[in-house]
Amino acid sequence: QLTGRWYSIGLASNSNWFKEKKHLMKMCTTVISATADGNLEVTSTYPKGDQCEKRNSLYTKTEQPGRFSYTSPRWGSKHDIRVVETNYEEYALVATQISKSTGSSTMVLLYSRTKELSPDRLERFTQFSREQGLTDEEILILPRTGERLEGQG
Repeated sequence: QLTGRWYSIGLASNSNWFKEKKHLMKMCTTVISATADGNLEVTSTYPKGDQCEKRNSLYTKTEQPGRFSYTSPRWGSKHDIRVVETNYEEYALVATQISKSTGSSTMVLLYSRTKELSPDRLERFTQFSREQGLTDEEILILPRTGERLEGQG
């Protein structure tokens, strides 16, 4: 089960907003709960300047296990969400294909139960993102909220 609290550790995307905002992005938490009919309720918190912005989404399950769909009421974009791999208690790798009238984009998210994840998992995330056609510029390991990266000051 994917339910519970996750930290977004890695984010890769070829969308324009990501290119513009990626230098501001920080690690944030996502809480997933299952509805009675097997859909997923996802509450994500996005760091926005010095505040956190919450967003609720309902991911509707499809015939295929591990695949969900979501339509953004705000942007009218359709999201095809695929849980690529997970061991539930440590990490989850999720790929999303987003299509809207102005074109489509790809997003890959690496979720972790803790704020630390093994280098192997990070490497797998990077590797998988490249397989989806994303470039190294579009792949980001998110810095922790409110912490400076040691040794990089």
